[in-house]
Amino acid sequence: MATTATVETLSNADEAAEHIARQSFADAHVGTVGLELESHTVELTAPHRRVTWRRLHDVADTVPDLPGSSAITFEPGGAVELSGPPRADVWSAISSMRADHEILTSTYRDAGIALASLGTDPLRAPERVNPGARYAAMASHFGAAGYGETALQMMTCTASLQVNLQSGTPRQWRDRFALAQRIGPTMAALSASSPMLAGRRTGRQNTRQWIWEKLDPRRCAPVEIGSDPSESWARYALRAPVMLVRNKDGAEAVVTHVPFESWVDGSVQLAGRAPTTEDLDYHLTTLFPPVRPRRWLELRYLDAAPDWWWPALAFTVVAALDHPQVADIAAEAVEPLGDAWEVAARVGLADPALHAAGRRLVSAASAVAPPELAADMAFLVERVEQGRCPADDFIDNVTEYGVEQAFSGATQ
Repeated sequence: MATTATVETLSNADEAAEHIARQSFADAHVGTVGLELESHTVELTAPHRRVTWRRLHDVADTVPDLPGSSAITFEPGGAVELSGPPRADVWSAISSMRADHEILTSTYRDAGIALASLGTDPLRAPERVNPGARYAAMASHFGAAGYGETALQMMTCTASLQVNLQSGTPRQWRDRFALAQRIGPTMAALSASSPMLAGRRTGRQNTRQWIWEKLDPRRCAPVEIGSDPSESWARYALRAPVMLVRNKDGAEAVVTHVPFESWVDGSVQLAGRAPTTEDLDYHLTTLFPPVRPRRWLELRYLDAAPDWWWPALAFTVVAALDHPQVADIAAEAVEPLGDAWEVAARVGLADPALHAAGRRLVSAASAVAPPELAADMAFLVERVEQGRCPADDFIDNVTEYGVEQAFSGATQ
């Protein structure tokens, strides 16, 4: 029988920090993997126009039962997300997501809508089609803080491949959190698939990462990890500004700078009351560092990528965390690159250090890949040896076919 968590009023920052710490990491052996894949939706007869909210849902209602039991949701700009349940191992997670994504892609294409797995929308201007109160409040909050245009790009023009991994045993928590974050720039370079935005070249290989870097660092920057990762995450969360307060009408945006710790210690009142544990739990969902603890580790820095790229990228990042030998190689390879987010976004594998680290990482991962992924990993190794990422393939397609056709065919 399901149980409902008790909602308690928080009276000080220490209580809030303890609440966060209790749910930051879970004692669990590594191996379980969850994947989430986002894809832009493109009207084949009118690729410059966003698919309407009603049409997205009408087509979703016709999707047959997915064999991998992925959940279907929609992002603010109309991108569709498949969220797979946790699987016992990485191959099970990849094969299940691949099967579900093939069915979803086929169903939408039969309805005249292509799915484009790229880190950014290369064609259309930012526009929100999701009417949800969360996203309206998010837009208001970011706008008041001076991030309005960038936030709209983030919400409506980006798509990612998210990998969810176990925290490990308590003795592993800090090292796994730190390594997951340190490999981020290298993986951002390897997965870069977003050289265009709103019809223009941006001069960057990973425009999605560039967008995230321009957003509020108090909410989106990497976590500074100290000796106790739970305390580090709690400190980050309490210093981050409150985005919204939910109410019976949906949500009210907070348009002044109010760190959660200021609300909980009584320095500032929101909605005329003290915060509750429910408010704090929701606040944690509005924080977007590259790696976010949620009892497991959410790795949020991979661009969405086409079908011939994403399985190998997913396996590589999982191997870098979960396979001891690959983890050792990864830690050594990326050691000087843990803060190289800007370089990764701008030039990707054209940076010699990122290229060298990427080659070592994919080579080590390829050596331990299951037979079912041999072809995928061989493709990735070859491309990385050439210094290429999905962005390079996409630009080649734009040059040959034009951006509209390249966009509508970006999953295949």
